[in-house]
Amino acid sequence: MKNSEFKRLVAEYKERKTKSKKSNDKRLQEKLSQIEHRYYHETGSTLEQI
Repeated sequence: MKNSEFKRLVAEYKERKTKSKKSNDKRLQEKLSQIEHRYYHETGSTLEQI
C-alpha cells in the first residue's frame, strides 16, 4: 500500500469510529473490524496505537 492509501484508511477509520460512538449500527462495527484487519495485515500494528 502507498502512504496515501494508509492515510485514507486511517481517516476512514477515525470517521467511522466517531460515528459508531453515536450509534450502535452493526454494519459500522463490521466495517470498522474490516478496516482494522486490513491495516493489521498490511502493517503488522493495530490502529488503536494511532
